[in-house]
Amino acid sequence: MSFTIEATDGTARAGVLHTAHGDVPTPAFMPVGTKATVKSLDPDELRTLGTRILLGNTYHLHFRPGEDVIAELGGLHAFMGWDGPILTDSGGFQVFSLRDTLLASDDDGVTFRSVYDGSAERFTPELAARIQTDLGSDVAMCLDICLPPGVPREDLERAVQRTTLWAQRQRDLPRAPGQLRFAITQGGLDRELRARSAEGLVALDFDGYAIGGLSVGEERAPMFAATTAAAAELPAAKPRYFMGIGDPEGVIEVISRGVDMFDCVLPTRTARTGSALTWEGRLNMRNARFARDPRPLDDGCACPACTRFTRAYIRHLVNQDEILGLRLLSLHNLRFLLDLVVAAREAIERGAFASWSADALARLALPTERELTP
Repeated sequence: MSFTIEATDGTARAGVLHTAHGDVPTPAFMPVGTKATVKSLDPDELRTLGTRILLGNTYHLHFRPGEDVIAELGGLHAFMGWDGPILTDSGGFQVFSLRDTLLASDDDGVTFRSVYDGSAERFTPELAARIQTDLGSDVAMCLDICLPPGVPREDLERAVQRTTLWAQRQRDLPRAPGQLRFAITQGGLDRELRARSAEGLVALDFDGYAIGGLSVGEERAPMFAATTAAAAELPAAKPRYFMGIGDPEGVIEVISRGVDMFDCVLPTRTARTGSALTWEGRLNMRNARFARDPRPLDDGCACPACTRFTRAYIRHLVNQDEILGLRLLSLHNLRFLLDLVVAAREAIERGAFASWSADALARLALPTERELTP
């Protein structure tokens, strides 16, 4: 078994994902290393923060430097100097979200223009699987079709059909040693299509299942309702992965709905805009009110930014465009989310998730930076 459940509290779960490069306690947040790096951070720093699994991007690594180069140099783990588990996405999100580059999609695959040189390229389920086999990731995702919100139902229905068809073709393709393969459910906010997608993919008995096609711009309430329905359609004994959510409130909400894994660029991208995730809300560190603030970013946080530096100093770094400021904010934001999921797991284990999550969401709902600023 690649996944074991150690505790439940309502629909929230605490488990362990077993991979070729180590065990991953869940709920688990995966920092995003798009191009074989989490921007500006060293793998040792990520490990110290509490990172247990990273995400790499099949689309970008295929084009730069190429999976053949990475394989020749020992695989993705050796290439990026990370000896822990790695999940690679399939490239489908990049292909379908960069809609101005999309040329054609059919039952065989999808044709698009590369964001690097504009050349016409084609992804098929077989190619997506082979790239990830060459990369040697611990978890490989099936190629899927991810559509934006608001598309006609017939488009969603076609995406579900093709995603299932492609999954069938990837199910038994060669894998890297110990590599797990996850399928991705689609269907947007349509409950019937979500159920149909899950039914077709669950019958194929993958190692795990992702909820795709949400958190792509739709309103939050219907997104969470769709998550509840989608998670309920997936096998209880297999890991569940919500693709692309990383704000603290969202993470808590999907954990409460039975999701085990999630990823997002939000913590590091937010850091690069000069903002910190805290229990006071999101703080814009460029704000003048922090100019003489002697406090850490967040009381009680054990990250390098909070244990050594003041808000005043970090504001100074950010406003002077010093790389250290953005690095410190990246370290802090990742630690904030990683600590959050550890606390969620502990609450599940002691049967107190409902009260813990209610308290956490109430704290996070305090006035935002914008509301606090005159």
